[in-house]
Amino acid sequence: MITGSCLCGAVSYHLTGPVGDIVHCHCETCRKTHSSAFSSVAAVADGDFHLQAVAGQLSHYESSPGKQRWFCQACGSHIYAKRQGTAHVILRLGSLDNDSLNAENTPRERSHIWTSQQASWYQNNAELPVFDEAEPAADR
Repeated sequence: MITGSCLCGAVSYHLTGPVGDIVHCHCETCRKTHSSAFSSVAAVADGDFHLQAVAGQLSHYESSPGKQRWFCQACGSHIYAKRQGTAHVILRLGSLDNDSLNAENTPRERSHIWTSQQASWYQNNAELPVFDEAEPAADR
């Protein structure tokens, strides 16, 4: 089963259907909301998204007309967004539990979008070093 949650655990969810293709959004709103170079998202059908939240912990913000971003009030983790008139949620993939996706149900990365608003300091460079955990202190 595919599951996810916020950082503090007050908001959690499970999915009963597939996760759509992964899109990496570089728009200014996503960058500001997530304090990162981009937000990785995927569509999940409304009927396949099952949310559980401690009373009063889930809140939302209308970041653009007709688009609500839902997050945990306690820890601030963003869980999903919803546009009016759609039949799916926009799942924030950073909220997935680490062991939820596996070889059989991992969606494919489809594209980077809104690169016209990409952070000037971000470069998609496959040659960067890779560390299993944090970078060694001497390299920072």
